[in-house]
Amino acid sequence: MTGADTARKKYAPLAMFVVLAVAYFMVYLHRTTGGAVSDTLMDHFDVGASSVALLASAYLYAYTLMMVPSGLLTDRFGPRACATVFVTLIAAGSILGAVSSETGDFGLMVAGKFLIGIGAAVVYIPALKIIAVWFGRDRFASMNGTLLLVGNVGAIAAATPMVLMIDAIGLTGTYVALSVVTVAIAALCWLIVRDRPANAPAPSPAERIGTVEGLRTVFSSGRRFWPLAIWLFLMYGTLMLWQASQAGSFYTSVHGYTVTDAGLMVTMVGVGMAVACPLAGVLSDRVFRSRRKVLIIGSVLYTIAWAAICATTYTDSASDMLSQGVVNLLLGFSGGFSVVAFAQIKELFPVAMAGTSTAALNLFPFAGGAILITISGFMVPNGTLEEYGMLWTIALVMMVAATVISLFTVEKYLGSD
Repeated sequence: MTGADTARKKYAPLAMFVVLAVAYFMVYLHRTTGGAVSDTLMDHFDVGASSVALLASAYLYAYTLMMVPSGLLTDRFGPRACATVFVTLIAAGSILGAVSSETGDFGLMVAGKFLIGIGAAVVYIPALKIIAVWFGRDRFASMNGTLLLVGNVGAIAAATPMVLMIDAIGLTGTYVALSVVTVAIAALCWLIVRDRPANAPAPSPAERIGTVEGLRTVFSSGRRFWPLAIWLFLMYGTLMLWQASQAGSFYTSVHGYTVTDAGLMVTMVGVGMAVACPLAGVLSDRVFRSRRKVLIIGSVLYTIAWAAICATTYTDSASDMLSQGVVNLLLGFSGGFSVVAFAQIKELFPVAMAGTSTAALNLFPFAGGAILITISGFMVPNGTLEEYGMLWTIALVMMVAATVISLFTVEKYLGSD
């Protein structure tokens, strides 16, 4: 084997990870765009807050519907084919967004967002499968944290940078640019990603787990699965409620922020998550050697962040950008600790079920986001202070419950059999 061959073999897993991480950047960008540009969308299409909530939830409903299929497809056809096909669907949805912007047809924008959600749903699970196959178990949480770091850079880009991009080239031009970039990423997925090392055998028939058997194993596993699933439903659902839907309108409609300043607040959530995701992975892999402890710490901090939102909603400090920036940073930072849940669930089931088990778990955070965002559209029809105050109080109550539930999760400790 030549030196070039050795280098290729050594860096091939990293190259695959980078390509899928860039794809995941686009997933997060599309997921959280609505939170910062909700007022822009309402003005462009002449629609209300409930319509913008529908747009955000269309992505999340599609993502939720595809969660279990994404794991089954990844285990059946492999990460390479799945990532290539479904990243291409994200590009197709972006094209629909451009056509919608040009024609003023908001229904077409919702359809494009739904298609983007379908495509985006089959990026994270293939990426996790690549990490599970190509990287060691003691690096899984750290690599997943890095993946989510890149994703949250996409969330940052979906806030203030997206506002500035739309101002510069318009809504249509923005969606066209996104579609071109996404097609290029899909091509790289096909060219670079490989399902397993060349010398690694494919799973034997005895190691393969059927669709029905795999789902039954996961959903009937009691405390191994359900506390984590419910916790993610509540935690990520409330995060999406804030970041991807209502935060921007809350700051502009109630507290008089400009669209750019409101976008900056949403940006701080992404910054916090970008810092926390790799940090939580390292704490889990190297410091505590425990997924559950990190999960509980994140739950407590995230609940404190929601308490701060509720405490400042009716006060002058809600109009102070510095204090609100800190609150949003804490919300994102603590929310980033959720990364360890996927390492936790993966280790409780056979590696042949890595796609199915993680996808089954990933169904719940996006179901939470879709349901809570839909409900919020009816709870804040007029965007008043009282309406938002009630909504944030409900989110806080949910997170108090989630923190209690986190105590009942179980894990397979690193180093155990």
